[in-house]
Amino acid sequence: QVQLVESGGGLVQAGGSLRLSCAASGRTFSNYAVGWFRQAPGKEREFVAYGSRTGRSTYYAGAVKGRFTISRDNAKNTVYLQMNSLKPEDTAVYYCAAESSVVVYHDPRRYNYWGQGTQVTVSS
Repeated sequence: QVQLVESGGGLVQAGGSLRLSCAASGRTFSNYAVGWFRQAPGKEREFVAYGSRTGRSTYYAGAVKGRFTISRDNAKNTVYLQMNSLKPEDTAVYYCAAESSVVVYHDPRRYNYWGQGTQVTVSS
């Protein structure tokens, strides 16, 4: 029902910033809650951030709270993840995911729609 495409990843030094974008198409984006997840080599996919349909409710993993910010612009069918004070431990492939109804927002199994991912590498 919705297609997602991430962009904005790249190589950055520790302490730097990146802004990831997730562009949606196919359905009215305001009908979907959005989660950001990441997966490092050899590790399971983990929750990063969540934003409700309106953007009024947001939740963050403890490892990124205070450094990352999720936001959305439904008029542009786009959700963003602003990442500041990046650490080498943040290195991973970052995925945008969407679902029409989310209760357990930190569980990737609850999301039916996923983007292809974008690589974020933080050097030390």
